[in-house]
Amino acid sequence: MDRRSFIRKAGVLGAGAAASTLAAPAVAQGNITWRMVTTWPKNFPGLGVGAQRLADRITAASGGRLTVQVYSAGEMVPPLQSLDAVIDGTAEMSHGAAYYWQNKSAALSFFTGVPYGMTTPELTAWVRYLGGQEIWDEIYDQFGVQGFLSGNTGTQAGGWFRNELTSLDDIKGVRFRTPGLGGRVWEKLGATVTNMAAGEIFQALQSGTLDAAEFVGPYNDLALGFHQVAKNYYMPSFVEPGLATELVVDKKKYQDLPEDLQAIIRDVSQAEYDQVAADFVANDPRALKTLVEEHGVIVRKFPDDIMEAGAKASVEVVEELRNSDDPLVKKTANSFVEALNLVRTRTEQIDAPFVQAREKYLKY
Repeated sequence: MDRRSFIRKAGVLGAGAAASTLAAPAVAQGNITWRMVTTWPKNFPGLGVGAQRLADRITAASGGRLTVQVYSAGEMVPPLQSLDAVIDGTAEMSHGAAYYWQNKSAALSFFTGVPYGMTTPELTAWVRYLGGQEIWDEIYDQFGVQGFLSGNTGTQAGGWFRNELTSLDDIKGVRFRTPGLGGRVWEKLGATVTNMAAGEIFQALQSGTLDAAEFVGPYNDLALGFHQVAKNYYMPSFVEPGLATELVVDKKKYQDLPEDLQAIIRDVSQAEYDQVAADFVANDPRALKTLVEEHGVIVRKFPDDIMEAGAKASVEVVEELRNSDDPLVKKTANSFVEALNLVRTRTEQIDAPFVQAREKYLKY
């Protein structure tokens, strides 16, 4: 998809419709209409499409008893105000990434992605089986909302850089778009970090406001057109090893629903978590092939000293949170580390050796 046509269709740079002009949720003959605001551009590969598909599946599975209307980034509220829209009652649902709200609680970053942290299956195991969901519920109870995993990109790309990186010294002063705990790690490495929504990044790169940016990976980045500005594409990300998205709902309204509708929201979110992950596994390689063969992108690996410094900084960031004065932040960080130390044994003793052997010996 051409970047200009994609952004034009997305309409993410416009002001969007004012919330006050939108109809209140419809309730007629037992049917309910809920509004979902998202942080993603309309029809955005993987993430925006996943949000729309989630809404459509809830609507279909409920036989129309619960209809979900999707408002893409900027259509109702600015993209990074999506959670606030649910908290203040402007919308019943939001679709985004929990680390966008770390200003509300640093603990929320653990439910999106942690530098050198859990991969997709490891994060899934923590949330579903090792106490993560219960802690997440406790955090969001403070704001009257409920969170569900709703998608996963897998391990992301490390980012787009105007200039090649030859050593850790090249990071000093680089103006870099990257969010969450990963942003704190890059700051420790010497970068000047900022966060912005998907639809704002290209213009910031083009204008020189940014020197580098990471968003997700080839599937999304091709649509956003970053290759038109920067050609050095670093892989993999060491700060986004298994990024998860979230569906957030107004908790009281959710609990007021009949049990079968609650189950539909919960189970469709789980299904979409897996569906979105498969979408990225299938389409990242295709997009990367296009970037390299048709647009001259150079795929690079971070120098070893950057990777090593990133790991050291990651430990520092997480240890700071494990010693937080906020009991919930401390509880979340400790639970995450305990779970990581357990699940990584399977990944490193079984999965990693297999992948290494396949790479070395298997040829078709």
